[in-house]
Amino acid sequence: QVQLVESGGGVVQAGGSLRLSCAASGRTFRTYAMGWFRQAPGKEREFVATIRWRGDSTYYADSVKGRFTISRDNAKNTVYLQMNSLKPEDTAVYYCAAMDPNGSYRSSSSYRYWGQGTQVTVSS
Repeated sequence: QVQLVESGGGVVQAGGSLRLSCAASGRTFRTYAMGWFRQAPGKEREFVATIRWRGDSTYYADSVKGRFTISRDNAKNTVYLQMNSLKPEDTAVYYCAAMDPNGSYRSSSSYRYWGQGTQVTVSS
């Protein structure tokens, strides 16, 4: 069992930066690939980024590549999402999630555990 709690959301102007954190409980955290998803009002939840358990492989949605960076600190049971050059279209609730082994990192159905989400609002 893994419990996830996101933090770091807020309101920022376009071009600004935010860093989201996801604190996990449970001894098995370091065995999971961890992902970030987001959901804007009236839209489906979409993949943002994923990092493998060792941190040696990362994957990004095309819309955030080059602007967002996912990282993890297994000693602290925490995964991060550094978001730079934010745009109004990045406005959404951001969720972190723990992925099942052998899952497809882009598919939300591959993720077993989810946090409650944190709101990110980018003003123009």
